[in-house]
Amino acid sequence: MRDSDTSESRKNGGTPDVFPICHTARSGQKIRRSPQLPPSVVALITLMLLPMLLFGCQSRDEPAQIAATTLPVFEFTARLCEGTPLTVTRLVTEQVSCLHDYSLNVDQVKAAESAEVVVISGAGLEDFLGDILDSADTIDASGGVKLLCSEEEHEAHDHESHHHEEDPHIWLSPKNAETMAKNICGGLAQQYPAYRETFDDNLGGLLADLEELRNYGESSLSQLRCRELVTFHDGFSYFAQAFDLTILEAVEEESGSEASAKELKHLIGVVQAHSLPAIFTERNGSVSAADVISRETGAQVFSLDMAMAGDSYFDAMYHNIDTIKEALG
Repeated sequence: MRDSDTSESRKNGGTPDVFPICHTARSGQKIRRSPQLPPSVVALITLMLLPMLLFGCQSRDEPAQIAATTLPVFEFTARLCEGTPLTVTRLVTEQVSCLHDYSLNVDQVKAAESAEVVVISGAGLEDFLGDILDSADTIDASGGVKLLCSEEEHEAHDHESHHHEEDPHIWLSPKNAETMAKNICGGLAQQYPAYRETFDDNLGGLLADLEELRNYGESSLSQLRCRELVTFHDGFSYFAQAFDLTILEAVEEESGSEASAKELKHLIGVVQAHSLPAIFTERNGSVSAADVISRETGAQVFSLDMAMAGDSYFDAMYHNIDTIKEALG
């Protein structure tokens, strides 16, 4: 085949013909064959490659031993398991701002049911898991955390009803996150005692990072000109408590359940009465009411992160601290 034929074959997406290196001898010419590896060398290479091939197949086919629900517990668990052969998968990977009406898809159910251990944030956040938790070995990260109560307000037939429930967004306080990390470490050590020393070593590094986060927040937010917030998500109470902030109003606004005219009027009054320079939405939530209030009051709209999805708990928390400082400093 000519070079031009080979090039044309490649252009057309075909596979070039392959010719043997051994050529037919002309009269009086010796046949030259390509050198071949000794059988012993071939056998040795095969033995070296076989475990790699088998390991690759197992890593693709076998489910993770540990399933963690949301970003914070997944990140903490993965950090603690570094240096061990244990694998960790995250169940909730979508960009969500709350899990009130969340439901698992088929692949998520399979991942949860096939895991040896399921790590949950706790405090009622994972009610959507339902019966899965009944049959799974579970590590609850919320043990020992003092829970705050959130108040949900509903309007119906010209009267208001108030419903109090425990706030599950505990990870937004770095101090609570330290407790969560310790709980996960203890649970892993019970499930996999052979790696206890590794878990403990990794916990030290994780706690140091969480302490650095807490110190950064306390230092950055200590001299704010305004310490009052209006948020369009009811999950920032632990963050506010951690850094001595006051949430005046927390509006749970979701698509299809935006703030009413009455609520907007009330919120506009709150912003004006307290001369708030900013109001805060959640990055995955609705901004419609916040935009209305901003136009009426001049308050700027900033976005905070629930740190429940995304790629990094620490990035989300540092973003929140820097955003508050920029908006209220």
